[in-house]
Amino acid sequence: MQRKLVERELTEEGPIRGSGAKGKRRTVTVNLAESPLSWLHARGHLDDRLFDAGERLRSDFERAQLGPNVTMRWDVVRSKTTGEQDLTAGERAISAKARFDGALAEAGKGLSDVLWHVVCANEALAEAERALGWPARSGKLVLRLALERVADFYRIS
Repeated sequence: MQRKLVERELTEEGPIRGSGAKGKRRTVTVNLAESPLSWLHARGHLDDRLFDAGERLRSDFERAQLGPNVTMRWDVVRSKTTGEQDLTAGERAISAKARFDGALAEAGKGLSDVLWHVVCANEALAEAERALGWPARSGKLVLRLALERVADFYRIS
């Protein structure tokens, strides 16, 4: 994964929006390619098992093509199959969708919301808490509980 780092200038009030910002200035390096899940893992908030479960869920989400699409697929129609490797893109997407739905069902109704926001939509934990109407700093605990159940579903030890 290629890392895209950006220097951003900050003041005590937050990021500088224009040249007229006042206050003490400093810069911070931000990795725009880092997902919220990898950010939590890199800082020790998630262990390897939970991180792997989240990445597996994101992989199934992307393989199932559940995100917005721009155009239709023009894949070749197959005529004969000899095994799993011969599945078409549509069949692989259906299989990934079944795994994704199973993982969210295993997490449960209340916990699947935070998985959707943080793992699939790549929202920061604070944004997910606001979107779900949760108190600040409660999302990390709920995310860990949800990822525990997803890790059990994927049989990650």
